[in-house]
Amino acid sequence: MAYSQSPKKAGLPREVLKWLQSLDLSFFPKNVRRDLSNGYLVAEIFSWYFPRDFHMHSYDNGASLAAKQSNWSQIERQKISLLKEVIDGTIHCKPGAAELLVQEIYTILTNRRIQTIQRVEQGFTDKAYQDQLPMVARATASVAIKSNLSLSEVIAEPNIISNQHKVLAIIHRQIEQRREERTQDPKRFNVKPTLGEQAVRLPPLLAYQSEPNLQMNTSQAAY
Repeated sequence: MAYSQSPKKAGLPREVLKWLQSLDLSFFPKNVRRDLSNGYLVAEIFSWYFPRDFHMHSYDNGASLAAKQSNWSQIERQKISLLKEVIDGTIHCKPGAAELLVQEIYTILTNRRIQTIQRVEQGFTDKAYQDQLPMVARATASVAIKSNLSLSEVIAEPNIISNQHKVLAIIHRQIEQRREERTQDPKRFNVKPTLGEQAVRLPPLLAYQSEPNLQMNTSQAAY
């Protein structure tokens, strides 16, 4: 069982799936994260509503980063109110980004509200998926970096410092997760109680009552 990678397919609300099927697209997005990343299907969806603004012969259904950037650049020029963060997450196949994008497009084009919105992790990470796994099956730091920082993302943003910050954020999240695991299951990590935790301490009130001499000295000191 391959637990370390987040699932490639993610669910969409029923009404959104029915809406996509009604559009008679050139192909149905079976893998939303992969099939929407290059923007071709997104442009095709908009072309059904705005055929004069979206000309499909101008879009490339390729998988290269250049094709993705070209397609999305044309889509963004139409000034549609899509969040830049969601677009970037979709381009780089971030967990939950494409699913959120489809739901936003559905709301914009149909003017309908989704009854059950698919929630995604902030920053489009696989944290929610990792939390569902047993501790022994969760990703290591190196696997987490590969899962949450794609090669296309590094190529699109060649700034070394920027990518270092992204890696450090992933590692920091892994450290916090390990701390939580050690707290939840101290026996597995052979965590021994500290000296302070081993010490038997009475509550302040009981300790005060159990020392009459201290209480008397305190009363005398008042005079």
